[in-house]
Amino acid sequence: MHSPGRFAHLHRIQQLDPEVDFDEILRLTARFEFPWDYVQGTGIAFMRDYGIPSIAALLDRTREFEDHGVKRYDDTILIGDEATLDGIDSTRSHAALRRLNRIHGHYDIPQDELAYVLATTIVGPVRWIEAYGWRSLDPHELVAITRVTTRFGELMGIKGLPTTYDGYLTLLVDYERQHFAHTPASTRLAEASIRIAREVAPPPLRPLLRRVTIAVMDEPLREALGLPRQPRWFVRSVRRGLRLRGRLLRLAPPRRTAYAHRPTTYPDGHRLEDLGPLAMLDALNTKESHA
Repeated sequence: MHSPGRFAHLHRIQQLDPEVDFDEILRLTARFEFPWDYVQGTGIAFMRDYGIPSIAALLDRTREFEDHGVKRYDDTILIGDEATLDGIDSTRSHAALRRLNRIHGHYDIPQDELAYVLATTIVGPVRWIEAYGWRSLDPHELVAITRVTTRFGELMGIKGLPTTYDGYLTLLVDYERQHFAHTPASTRLAEASIRIAREVAPPPLRPLLRRVTIAVMDEPLREALGLPRQPRWFVRSVRRGLRLRGRLLRLAPPRRTAYAHRPTTYPDGHRLEDLGPLAMLDALNTKESHA
């Protein structure tokens, strides 16, 4: 059983050409069909970065998660929004990615790490939707999401990126097999991220949020982050609850308005000039004005 019109967005997606209409397909998938799932999958994806010791060491050193966690969380989502809301090759997107490149330019980040982080941003949401979404992703959606991800990476200057979802999945799995390892920095970052999530979550969800977050992690990720194993019954209950939510959503009418992130940091709205580490803003904005 499903709600009348439940598959209206999917039917629209299936009529579009993912090689041409990738921006529109991504908008329908991420902002209408699976907005909550996309956010959760992306959140778990960011945690994977902490399982790579060299990435964890840099992120830990900046102290952005410890000292300005909610701003760091909001800025990451908002730069992604700026890059995709008007289309990946829009003026707005190019401005956002120039800014992201300037932020990254303050650090010596190897290409393979940038490619891995990019892979997490596509694999995380897709895996989450496969596990807990109210329907499976259509092949058109996978092609479109991949096209936008690869273009995002190209605009960051990353070379030799995959052109298929399976290519990104292989990149991620192989990289983690070679590099995943626990360090004290990975645990500090994971705990800081869980505190951020607790801060922005509705109050009734806060007490169990840490345990639920751990329960949805795969074992290699949980071990790399050095987080405590949860009881098997609890893990099963959490995952069963998420799958039940997905089944119930089939009965809901299709979403009529696009999901938009509401940043705690900027209750009255933001400008691109607001995004980035506080200590870097003056330098970033001076560069922007001379660009």
